[in-house]
Amino acid sequence: MGHQGSLSIYQRTSLVAICLAALLLSNILIYLYLDSVYQSDGQAVPTHDSCVTQYFKMPTMRNCTPWLNCSLIKSDVRKLRLIGHGGVKKVYLAEWKGQKVAVSQLSTMDYAEDFLHGLSMLKALQGPLVVQLVGFCLENHTMVTEYHPLGSLLNLNAALAREQQKHKDTWQTRLMLAIDYVSVLHYLHNSPAGRRVMCDSNTLEKTLSQFLLTNDFHLVVNDLDALPEVDISRGLLVKCGPRELSGDFVAPEQLWPFNNKGKPFSNELMHEYDEKTDIWKIPDVVQFLIGKVAGGDLIHFHLFQIHKECKAEDPKLRPSALDVLMIYKALYSNMARDNTRSFEKYSSVAKVT
Repeated sequence: MGHQGSLSIYQRTSLVAICLAALLLSNILIYLYLDSVYQSDGQAVPTHDSCVTQYFKMPTMRNCTPWLNCSLIKSDVRKLRLIGHGGVKKVYLAEWKGQKVAVSQLSTMDYAEDFLHGLSMLKALQGPLVVQLVGFCLENHTMVTEYHPLGSLLNLNAALAREQQKHKDTWQTRLMLAIDYVSVLHYLHNSPAGRRVMCDSNTLEKTLSQFLLTNDFHLVVNDLDALPEVDISRGLLVKCGPRELSGDFVAPEQLWPFNNKGKPFSNELMHEYDEKTDIWKIPDVVQFLIGKVAGGDLIHFHLFQIHKECKAEDPKLRPSALDVLMIYKALYSNMARDNTRSFEKYSSVAKVT
């Protein structure tokens, strides 16, 4: 009996040690990811295996390859099936030399300008937070990008509910997605192509559809068709489309200000605004990302103040995306450290018992 008891204690201690080691390794990997993808100011930087401009490399490829041109797309890319259809383009799952890719084709010439704008942004903004461009053909308004089988961020809860993915449905995974989301905003607001605003984000669902989930549960921005520029020094502000916007999701400055006076909407009289409209939407997107996971209440508690600032009626009083990003990253570090301490304490108790 004594031998069996000591064996039970040994097994219990070993199990705790293994769990602790796994947690520490997980946290180390997350820290390495953050350090490799973001500079100290939160700006995204290329990953170690990234390619030079106008080249691409997908995970299973050994070498970087130049963007595919019209002739290579026509000869080597084979469409398999339709996987998406929007106002601007149709999206197909396709195959290129054994690699799954996504092929986007213009739906109607009425939206050719939007399609070309999205392609120009995709070319200019290539990096770890943007879907990878594989090639394009202006002759038939086609672009080829890396394929992400989990689909858009709309599929997050369904993806994490799958049996093989349930172990990833943790506050760590979900808070990291929130960090990725705000990192994208920071990148767009300080991009090589100028300060850009996510205009195709008038509802939560539409906003989530702009992002793709990667296999390791990070996200990349995918749809860049409506990304106008803001430049205060040139007096350049934006209006997200010529139609009246409504609802609590859009920022107050995006609403028609003369509704209470019975004045019909006029795009010419509508006020312009800047990138702080993206900041207003952060709390709603992050509420979805965190969901009801264990530890989520603690995350919302610690983010209450910064999210309250995001919802300031006056856009000038809202924080920058970088301000929010720094809060998120600090919260992740603090919660990971507290988790590690809890495991260490439990390990000590197990050894004693």
